[in-house]
Amino acid sequence: MAKSLFIAPTELDSGLTSVCLGLLRALDRVGVRVGFYKPVSQPARSAGESSQEDFSVPFVRARSDLNPPNPIPLKEAQNQLNRGKTDEFMENMVGRFQQVARDVDVVIVEGLVPDRSEAYTARMNVEMARNLGSDVILVCSPNGRSCKELDEWLDFSARLFADPEDPDVIGVVLNKVGKPEQTGFLPSFSQREPGQGRDYEGQCRMFSSGRLRLLASIPWQPDLLAPRVSDIARALPADILHEGDLNSRRVQKVSVCARTIPNMIDTLRPGTLMVTPGDREDILVATAVAALNGVPLAGLLLTGGLMPDQRTIELCRRALATGLPVLKADTNTYETAHQLANLPGAVPADDPDRIEKVMETVASRLDADWLQQHLRVERLRRLSPPAFRYQLSRLAREAGKRIVLPEGSEPRTVQAAIICTQRELAHCILLGEREEIEAVAESQGLTLPEQLEIINPAAVRGRYVDPMVKLRQHKGLAPDMAEAMLEDNVVLGTMMVALDEADGLVSGAIHTTANTVRPALQLIKTADHAKVVSSVFFMLLPEQVLVYGDCAINPDPNAEELADIAIQSADSAQAFGVNPVVAMISYSTGSSGSGADVEKVREATRIARELRPDLVIDGPLQYDAAAIADVGKSKAPDSPVAGKATVFIFPDLNTGNTTYKAVQRSANVVSIGPMLQGLRKPVNDLSRGALVDDIVFTIALTAVQAAQAESAG
Repeated sequence: MAKSLFIAPTELDSGLTSVCLGLLRALDRVGVRVGFYKPVSQPARSAGESSQEDFSVPFVRARSDLNPPNPIPLKEAQNQLNRGKTDEFMENMVGRFQQVARDVDVVIVEGLVPDRSEAYTARMNVEMARNLGSDVILVCSPNGRSCKELDEWLDFSARLFADPEDPDVIGVVLNKVGKPEQTGFLPSFSQREPGQGRDYEGQCRMFSSGRLRLLASIPWQPDLLAPRVSDIARALPADILHEGDLNSRRVQKVSVCARTIPNMIDTLRPGTLMVTPGDREDILVATAVAALNGVPLAGLLLTGGLMPDQRTIELCRRALATGLPVLKADTNTYETAHQLANLPGAVPADDPDRIEKVMETVASRLDADWLQQHLRVERLRRLSPPAFRYQLSRLAREAGKRIVLPEGSEPRTVQAAIICTQRELAHCILLGEREEIEAVAESQGLTLPEQLEIINPAAVRGRYVDPMVKLRQHKGLAPDMAEAMLEDNVVLGTMMVALDEADGLVSGAIHTTANTVRPALQLIKTADHAKVVSSVFFMLLPEQVLVYGDCAINPDPNAEELADIAIQSADSAQAFGVNPVVAMISYSTGSSGSGADVEKVREATRIARELRPDLVIDGPLQYDAAAIADVGKSKAPDSPVAGKATVFIFPDLNTGNTTYKAVQRSANVVSIGPMLQGLRKPVNDLSRGALVDDIVFTIALTAVQAAQAESAG
């Protein structure tokens, strides 16, 4: 699985895109297969305009063979978040990331630039990084801060991403080190002398203590900011009176000139853009003479909307032939100088030479060898809820299974079936009368898709009587009894699964767990490898997905059954992308307690380890010792599970159900399940308080289970 590096700026104008491009080049050079992903586009602010196009993705496409997906526009992302669709946004983001990550080792993810006018962008960076499971690299421009001030600023920025159990921020890139403060109307690319850079690596506590790695210290280089004359013409905007070498000459200095000829001669230097009122013909002539003498001036910009006399222009005609660009601005000299001083520093997408120079400069300064070594170190990746939902949806679409829904006219079920059909998560079969189901859909303002199958139970019930009698003949089931039982749509749907007419069943929105599970145990039966049928919940905590079992089926399993539940739950976790680290939960940790309940958990742990030595499993562990790193280190320092558990196995139904509901309600956690495990074919129960989304994801779970059961069989 590809790792990801989330590149997060700590402030405006830190050179985020430049660092991302340089990092791309540096990792590629050391043999890392690297991809690029920008989740959300963020137009760059510029003077006189509300925004510019975001060029990150065009840059990458222009300077590499990568083709990253187009980012989601910031306004669209903001609208989704404002409408309470954060989960949908994050799931979509993870899906796009997975497209990039498919064929590479590392993905560079470009974050958003924090902006006071869009204060939520910093929080979005944190959430995106966490949901992608990324290591974070901060990009910071020191901006003249002292070492103490920089320590405080980096500490604050790093804490935004802090997770005490799994620190995310691995390093810092200091960019534009030594940049002088801009003064007056002097554009940044005109400031030729960099400021004095400090020894940040040696003097900053954040680096010297080893808390953060200084990955690069990139000096401020005005040459990297030098725009072409064409860029200035486009940005002001200015009329082009003479094109000359408009697209190749770069502006390295601006001279606002209204002096006499003797006093302006020192400003006539290579790369200088001469800015003067259009009626100052003496300055025009002096500029022309300099050009004829071989001085490669950047160009001449006439202000005030004024034009020189045509006779003067003719006098200077030969100078124009040297390639000197001439522009005209309608604004006066003061306003024009102000605009030049506030030109955006972003590199245009159509300036490959400048892009290449930026990439090379940054790449040459980055500690790519350390990064390569760091990326080789495997660390336990937590599966975030959006990543889980995306993966679940993808697996369900690939499975293409038929899922029967016995509660066919129940409003939430109808809505969930429509969503699953539209998203191609499963081929849903609603059991019920078409007129009634259509009325339910219409009352919710929905239209039934043509692909959504509806079966009237009354029309098909009779043909399941004989097969059901045959399945239950050892129990003495008579035809009239079978016919009566088939009046229950859950029994009818279960028969469809038993006869391979459907791949799985989801019920429980208006039925009890017993109503759903009992027919499955009677007609589908337990799988050969399972001792009991049990259940798991997928608990979608804010930062990761945990698996709880058994919280719905077995009241008081013995040690052998509890071991089987642990093995089943670990396999279910693995199947859905959760790395199984199994904690056998008890009221006591290790050997600190005694009693029949603790001994049962201890024996179950021994049996599970013996049956599945490939699993990471330990117990008995108290919940806090299993879940919290600091507590785990204190109570069970030698445990491979303490503080790292992803699968929690509870000793009985009372403990499991109480814990799952307490976590779900008190922490406002989304839970998916219960998902039944241990049946030959999947049947899953819903909570009677299930939301539409809960039903959708349970249908998807069932489809994936069906595919796995098919491949195992």
